[in-house]
Amino acid sequence: YRVSGHVGRAGFSYWSGRQYSLPSWCAVMTRTVPHAAIPRVQRVAERAFAAIEHFLHIEAVSGCVLLLAAIVALVWANSPLADSYVHLWHVPLGFRFGDLVVEHSLHFWINDGLMTLFFLVVGMEIRKEMHDGSLASLQQAALPLLAALGGVVLPALIYVALNAGGDALRGWAVPTATDIAFAVGVLALLGKSIPPVVRIFLLALAIIDDIVAVLIIALFYSDGLQPVGFAVAAAGILLVFALQAMGVGRALLYVLPGALVWFGLLKSGAHPTLAGVVLGLLTPVRPTPAQQPALDSAHQALQEVSGYWQQPADSHQLISPVRRLAQAQRELLPPVVRLQNLLHPWVAYAIMPLFALANAGVSLQGLDLSGGSSLLVMLGISLALLLGKPLGILLACFISLRLGWCRMPHGLNWQWLTLVGVLAGIGFTMSIFIAGLAFAGSPLLDAAKAGVLLGSLLAGVAGLLLGAWLVRRKRDQ
Repeated sequence: YRVSGHVGRAGFSYWSGRQYSLPSWCAVMTRTVPHAAIPRVQRVAERAFAAIEHFLHIEAVSGCVLLLAAIVALVWANSPLADSYVHLWHVPLGFRFGDLVVEHSLHFWINDGLMTLFFLVVGMEIRKEMHDGSLASLQQAALPLLAALGGVVLPALIYVALNAGGDALRGWAVPTATDIAFAVGVLALLGKSIPPVVRIFLLALAIIDDIVAVLIIALFYSDGLQPVGFAVAAAGILLVFALQAMGVGRALLYVLPGALVWFGLLKSGAHPTLAGVVLGLLTPVRPTPAQQPALDSAHQALQEVSGYWQQPADSHQLISPVRRLAQAQRELLPPVVRLQNLLHPWVAYAIMPLFALANAGVSLQGLDLSGGSSLLVMLGISLALLLGKPLGILLACFISLRLGWCRMPHGLNWQWLTLVGVLAGIGFTMSIFIAGLAFAGSPLLDAAKAGVLLGSLLAGVAGLLLGAWLVRRKRDQ
């Protein structure tokens, strides 16, 4: 249900056309409190919290925080305190339950544990776009789909051409990924002069890119698969379906089945963060069905509250209607939207910066580029991100448009498409993640991370310069 009016003396309505007349007690409940009656500390706190909430949902800011975390990691790893940086991420953390002991390093809990929530948000974004967004139909998704595939294939070929043999070949997928937060953040820095279709196309391309990255991780960086683990994960998925069939809408109750899916994939040999994608794709895109519409339930609960409001009695009488009000509020939004809104600040401002802090600390003193392999890995990744991404995207679009497989969206042209391709070369988070899988325990890991940082930095700067030129050119026309 979508509110189309407003709460007040006149009432409120929603899309079905039903009109609610609010009784006189609502005038008391909605009466404006005199400004002077509110303590000054409370007024300041409310303004501060409102500003913080607005601040946390600005995409450009989340990209800046991520960049700041990466800079801190680099400085820390190359400072006199470099040993503390290395030791911190190897601190063992775990828990004991009877004879069962689970213990891993802090680095493991960040990369394989907390990053599951990042992939959960990715999975929900994919699910939402498949329902009513840019991936809802083949016609809408055709061009960004082909563009994303071109942006995966050509960077991989460039990397393979420079690293054709040996252990270095395992990093072929590192430059195929796009960091949504950074790419969209850089685009947001260019201001509102950027046509909305450019942002939509970049989002669609990056989401498809994430799907491909998830498939690559599942197929090429998960070995020694064990059927028992998949059985445990399947049990968790069945439990999710059972809770959904019962109409359970509380996200907290899905923690146990989610943990089962994560633990099952960990034991199966597949990467456990894939559990986030699976759970995200299972998140409903419609509000939970209820016998009584959410607004009807809210209206009835408010009427019950009115009796207490006019004649205050035992405050425990408010527990039941207030609980129903909270449930109605939860049912107004689809779970996929509600959970995304709930998790976004935590993922953008805690989990991803923490991941960057734990993984972007490349020791330049320990980075040995004298050997051919390390230098070629770094150059292969940086060149593939900086040049392979935009060229692959533009070439795929040119071929598909020339063959008539799809059409250029209205408002998008080759200049803006070039900007999308350049920004897609920012591979930061996902590229570092894949590098950690490809070169785990290998001396090539630092070279791969250095290539990701260099390529992503150059792609970001190039995107800002190109975007600023396009915006200036648009204003002059």
